[in-house]
Amino acid sequence: VLLAMLLLAEAMPTEQERGLIFNLDTGELCVQSAQCKSHCCHRDSGLSLARCAPKAAELQECSRKSLYGVYYKCPCERGLSCNADMSIVGALTNTDFGICQD
Repeated sequence: VLLAMLLLAEAMPTEQERGLIFNLDTGELCVQSAQCKSHCCHRDSGLSLARCAPKAAELQECSRKSLYGVYYKCPCERGLSCNADMSIVGALTNTDFGICQD
């Protein structure tokens, strides 16, 4: 299901009206980051519902890109990089956090 959603997201034009599944605004429920305008589907804990959130700004906590598409800390805004240590466990559990830097 997630793979199909990702493929549809890539095929859809970027400038479009807000939909029920894609192009979601900040605060709306999501399952995958590709659904959000900000490209960050964020959750506070493993048991919380994920919602679209803005990407991390400079000097804010961030996550590296995730295979899962749902983050505990959003990736950095365009032009910034997430200065985080990488570990195998962190990559699997989506807990490789860092700080956004220019």
